[in-house]
Amino acid sequence: MDLSYTETQGMLRDTLAKFLADTYGFEARQKMIDSAEGRDPGIWKALSSELGLTCAPFAEEFGGMGGGNIENMIMMEELGKVIAIEPWVQTVVAGGGALSAAGGALAEATIPQIISGDCLIAFAYAEPQGRYNLADIGTTAKQDGAGYVLNGHKAVVYAAPWATHLLVTARTGGSRRERAGVELFLVDANAKGISRRDYPTVDGFRASEVYFENVAVPGEALLAGGIDLVELVADQCTMAISAEATGIARTMLAQTVEYTRQRKQFGQPIGKFQALQHRMADMLVEAEQIASMSLMGTLRLGEDAQARKTAVSMAKAKVARSLKFVGQSAVQTHGGIGITMELGIGHYFKRSTMIENQFGSPDYHLERYEALTMAA
Repeated sequence: MDLSYTETQGMLRDTLAKFLADTYGFEARQKMIDSAEGRDPGIWKALSSELGLTCAPFAEEFGGMGGGNIENMIMMEELGKVIAIEPWVQTVVAGGGALSAAGGALAEATIPQIISGDCLIAFAYAEPQGRYNLADIGTTAKQDGAGYVLNGHKAVVYAAPWATHLLVTARTGGSRRERAGVELFLVDANAKGISRRDYPTVDGFRASEVYFENVAVPGEALLAGGIDLVELVADQCTMAISAEATGIARTMLAQTVEYTRQRKQFGQPIGKFQALQHRMADMLVEAEQIASMSLMGTLRLGEDAQARKTAVSMAKAKVARSLKFVGQSAVQTHGGIGITMELGIGHYFKRSTMIENQFGSPDYHLERYEALTMAA
């Protein structure tokens, strides 16, 4: 199997890498985070309408370049290298992935808006009681004529303060935790009855608690696919943040190596100490395992549900544990300065810690992997 990138994929990676190098330095990122909005809207506009990168993973029928999951992986790895606070996972991977899979008039109308940068989507799937069970949903969608009325609460909805639309999981029937009756809706974020409590997250993003009180949505807002579609989207997001982890791990390693060349003890750079050389060698091995597992899981996203979920869980369990090792080793090598606000390594460590449990902890994915392989 040829695992090298195509010429187009290489061009996409180089274009994004150059743009981020010019615009997304550590100080610039901090300024975005500290601003009232928590981001620079001009960056997303540049990624979409100016550079045209948001069209990469979409089919040509929607105005895209005909790419897919690999293109998302390439983009996320580069975004991870600068721990970018852009809503790529929420908008392109989750929103775009759900619409592409569901198809229909809603996809035809919305995906071009995602590509142009005019539509920002937040994935509202998590609930306080649900943990990692995607079917543990208390939010209801009761049919009202040709449409539905939503009531409920979604927790830690990343990018919700910026979103024009919310991708919402809700129950049209069945009891809590029952797979049957779980559906996915694309809802106008400014619809009457929606309220939010916004807050910054530890890794620099903005998120919200989102409340739905008798929110009326048209029947066309329902994306066909049920819980199977929700699980597909969650798996796509899992592999996207695994690709982000690749960029983060490689950057933490590079910064750690550079620090050991500059920091001196006993009259020589600490990088000459064998114990630290061994640690950095182990960091390199783990970083490359993250890249390998991320690629493996991404390549298998198009397989049948059981094979896909098995591969994704195997990948995420390893990615999370390896990323934890790289992050902890980087901070330990830097010493106290590694957890200060003034140095980038601590910010990379914060994001890596969030990735560890996002879309499922290592323990959850190990349990899911075991259950799937035993059932095979």
